Amino acid sequence: MGDHFIRHIALLGFEKRFVPSQHYVYMFLVKWQDLSEKVVYRRFTEIYEFHKILKEMFPIEAGDINPENRIIPHLPAPRWYDGQRVAESRQGTLTEYCSTLMSLPVKISRCPHLLNFFKVRPDDLKLPTDSQVKKPETYLMPKDGKNNAADITGPIILQTYRAIADYKGSSSQMALATGDVVDVVEKNESGWWFCQMKTKRGWVPASYLEPLDSPDEAEDPEPNYAGEPYITIKAYTAVLEDEISLEEGEAIEVIHKLLDGWWVIRKEDVTGYFPSMYLQKAGQDVAQAKSQIKSRGAPPRRSSIRNAHSIHQRSRKRLSQDTYRRNSVRFMQQRRHQRPEPQRSRSALREQQQPKTERPKPQPAVPPRPSADLILHRCSESTKRKLASAV
Repeated sequence: MGDHFIRHIALLGFEKRFVPSQHYVYMFLVKWQDLSEKVVYRRFTEIYEFHKILKEMFPIEAGDINPENRIIPHLPAPRWYDGQRVAESRQGTLTEYCSTLMSLPVKISRCPHLLNFFKVRPDDLKLPTDSQVKKPETYLMPKDGKNNAADITGPIILQTYRAIADYKGSSSQMALATGDVVDVVEKNESGWWFCQMKTKRGWVPASYLEPLDSPDEAEDPEPNYAGEPYITIKAYTAVLEDEISLEEGEAIEVIHKLLDGWWVIRKEDVTGYFPSMYLQKAGQDVAQAKSQIKSRGAPPRRSSIRNAHSIHQRSRKRLSQDTYRRNSVRFMQQRRHQRPEPQRSRSALREQQQPKTERPKPQPAVPPRPSADLILHRCSESTKRKLASAV
């Protein structure tokens, strides 16, 4: 193993806390080189003090000697009063600041000062207790990363789910017991959800969770039989009958993206479930996707969970693969029939566009008039007598 360093820092959002007094803390998801992922909470005043010390440690890179040599990003000083709108507006600045930090030379991006600042502290593990009168309000970053003050409508209420079975998590995952109730912070397309429960945080497979009010996942989108083109970045051998086996590098179409991380894909006329973690759109970074596969792998499917106990009487609604195939074949047939006719040549189009004129019927040819000798030779005897008497 090499030196311990940080691969990426992502700003998740901020929290408004009321103990011991009202203040704001920013939530960072820190991804380390050992593929572990930790959530840490920092006040803006702490971040600014960290920034000042970093500038003192690297005066040349901070531009103190020559402003043209500055590569350490700028960070505005804290205001005398930090309200909610100020905390919201800082998110874009902090996102850009962390991104620039990770792109700096190794002597800065991997210095002990930076690593120690983003390490998990005991306070990061202390979540609000049930005895607190007023719980923290969580505000998550928009998915597009853009912040607009007009979009602030109030705190985001984290969705609550229940565990249907016991789950033993690894270092970056959270262990669950049947009946545990968790708050979901992030729903990843891979089928791994980042959850928190009392004093624990970590990644949990979505297949082990169910909504409290219904067995159905309301956020599951409708199937898209037009399909989205993807490429497999890891081979997979089907375990269940409704799954599909593919090698690495095969081109497929995704027709249904399900939140549990097992998508329905189409390969020619065959459909089946396939782990979304093993798929990537063409042209995107494959290295980052493969690192997630190494750290967590594909989540288990709901049908493979033993001793699952749901609080709902009716089971989750799911389409069968026969239904997917029938609908897919029907859609493909309709698309073939709706294809435009091949373009004709210009001369053919010109002839087709010209108005048609009625041609005259052909007249029989008029033979030449025979000579008088020929007429006398071929005429009858009575005609000859009449001609002789006329003369």
